Amino acid sequence: MSEAFTTALVAYFVTVDPLGLVPIFIAITAGATTVERRRIALRGVLVGTAVLLLFVLFGHRLLTGLGIGIPAFRVAGGLFLFVLALEMVFERRGERRGGTAGTIASEPRSADVAVFPLGIPLIAGPAAITTTVLAAERYARSWPELLAVAAALLLIMIATHLAFLLGDRIQRHLGPTMINVLSRLLGLLLGALAMQYVIDGLRQGFGIG
Repeated sequence: MSEAFTTALVAYFVTVDPLGLVPIFIAITAGATTVERRRIALRGVLVGTAVLLLFVLFGHRLLTGLGIGIPAFRVAGGLFLFVLALEMVFERRGERRGGTAGTIASEPRSADVAVFPLGIPLIAGPAAITTTVLAAERYARSWPELLAVAAALLLIMIATHLAFLLGDRIQRHLGPTMINVLSRLLGLLLGALAMQYVIDGLRQGFGIG
């Protein structure tokens, strides 16, 4: 159970990337009052949490219903996460996220930025969803471990909400350079985790070990 919690906690911290989301949150809430920022932060985190919890509970059934083999999804999901890790290491992920945030920020305020793009896809994005489905598949037969995955998700969502509330202070003290350094280090961790998913999928698929 502790292994499931630790593994999921690291994976969620890397894929959700609370610190990396801070500059984007500030950009898409530019011009909003403090009260409005808090409301957007809370709604965005709640939306992202709800989406990911659905995949924690029903991710394994989703794969089964679609007829997707577990080894295939492990390999495909691992490769996807590895591409994302490369983006983080070479500072491409921030540019892509920033482009989305800039587009939304330039549009009229009628759009609910708490749902899009904050809740989906910035918090509950493809990487976080892939991580969730892989974790749900791995621990589907053990409710205690599945609950540990859900607990890790909730802890990261709380951290994300706090990062949004303290966004100005975090950006002022860390600065863009330090945030980029941390993002690259997290990218290395994600790359290693992604390769482990691929290796596990290949071993399971070919009946090795």
